[in-house]
Amino acid sequence: MKTASITAAAAVLALALTACGGGAGSTTVDGGTFTLVSAGDPGSLDPHFTTMSVTIQADRFLYDTLVNIDPGGNMVAGLAEKWEGDTTTAKYTLRKGITCSDGTPLTASQVADNINFVSDPANGSASLGLYVMPGAKATGDDAAGTVTVTSPTPDSFLVRDIGGLFIVCGKGMADRGLLKQGADGTGMYTLTEAVAGDHYTLTRRKDYAWGPGDWKTDTRGLPDTVVIRVVGNELTAANLLASRQVNAAAVVGPDQQRLRGMGLTAHDIESPFGELWFNQRPGMPGADVAVRRALTQALDLGQLGQVLTSGTGRAPKSLLAPGLGPCGGDTISGLLPAFDLAAAKSGLDSAGWVAGPDGVRVKDGRPLALTFYYPSTLGSTMQAAAELVQQRWSAAGARVTVKGMTDTESTQVLTEGVWDAAFVPLGVFLPTQLVPFFSGSGNNFAAVQNPAYDAAVQQAGALAGADGCGKWGEAEQALVRELNVVPFVNAVRPTFVQGATLETSQGSITPSSIRMLG
Repeated sequence: MKTASITAAAAVLALALTACGGGAGSTTVDGGTFTLVSAGDPGSLDPHFTTMSVTIQADRFLYDTLVNIDPGGNMVAGLAEKWEGDTTTAKYTLRKGITCSDGTPLTASQVADNINFVSDPANGSASLGLYVMPGAKATGDDAAGTVTVTSPTPDSFLVRDIGGLFIVCGKGMADRGLLKQGADGTGMYTLTEAVAGDHYTLTRRKDYAWGPGDWKTDTRGLPDTVVIRVVGNELTAANLLASRQVNAAAVVGPDQQRLRGMGLTAHDIESPFGELWFNQRPGMPGADVAVRRALTQALDLGQLGQVLTSGTGRAPKSLLAPGLGPCGGDTISGLLPAFDLAAAKSGLDSAGWVAGPDGVRVKDGRPLALTFYYPSTLGSTMQAAAELVQQRWSAAGARVTVKGMTDTESTQVLTEGVWDAAFVPLGVFLPTQLVPFFSGSGNNFAAVQNPAYDAAVQQAGALAGADGCGKWGEAEQALVRELNVVPFVNAVRPTFVQGATLETSQGSITPSSIRMLG
């Protein structure tokens, strides 16, 4: 799902509610190993070149941000002990005594280097536009321990956006190659072993003393070792949990009922899950809004959502994950076309796609042949839902090929444009984080062009914080009206935990919250 690094599992993302778990009478024990299941391989661990949720989770153990977000969605101290700013300027004061994993001090200049690297479009960072606006400039005062940022483009949530960027230390900034299967950060853990496609082993830094918030260094129950185990099959992940071979795993499909029945702690996270995208590059069928509308009408979105979430989903009201950002409201209801196969066929006729002798529609000698991709790492229901799309669109006169893609493959598939439609769930909680996916180049993998959205974004960006939520809502509605994206269901995605307690924030586990149980 952001990724010019996209990721379908970018998704996979998700944002989160507080969750603590454990058993009555359990006591915390120091040390030990916490094993976390990852649905896909993180790929390159360089935090500035990915937005895949599985990589973000791994990087949270290795890197810190200037500002942390607590389980309730509030900003708390991270590398910075205090901050201030508006829509075009931000200033952060660093905590004292922060060191990188090699023991060298983190300086304000190094933090500024991170921001300036991402803000330069020539570097192709996946964080550009998500956390740092193009052309933003940062300066660091090492003596005062302050970082000042100016943005040429107004950003309603500038302090929070810049504050969410993972900060890489000096060696990693000088040699990005070190970060692909290694790390150079200030995080609570260091990477001690990386076996791509199998596991990643992390070791806790006993000198870690900065954040989140007022976190204490004498906290009990922290694991000394974290193992991120790559398990692409959800049934296998559920069995590993049931047999107590791992401590935590997200399970979206029907196996969650078995795990709930066993009494395992479940941390439910509601996030965008059913989002249908069309490739809107010139010359593609989806570039025509009439085709997007007809193909959407050919789908019973309610039924599709039931299949995708095994009946546990909720109707979305926004493109944002609910409950964690300052903007709410309903930007979707009443804007999506209802299921009507006859209207879908009529719409395709009007768009010039006429049924041929074999029932497949043709325009200018070209058949309506669609390749539909789905993220294979998000459970068996993704394939079932994709096959339902195939069935419905075939009934409307399209020839549809369904293909699965891993998180790593999704980056190549979506950015290279070798697709016609896809399920790509984006999990973001600030409206500014949607912008790179729907305008410009880079992360705009569907090649969306929506002038009404761009105009509303420009107006909203000039308003600080929640004051701009009304305009941001108008921007979302512009996207839904043009079917630049079709959001049809949110998933309630439980992360099951045994043998430990933890909290989640922004869709992934907070490393400092893990407590091992005896």
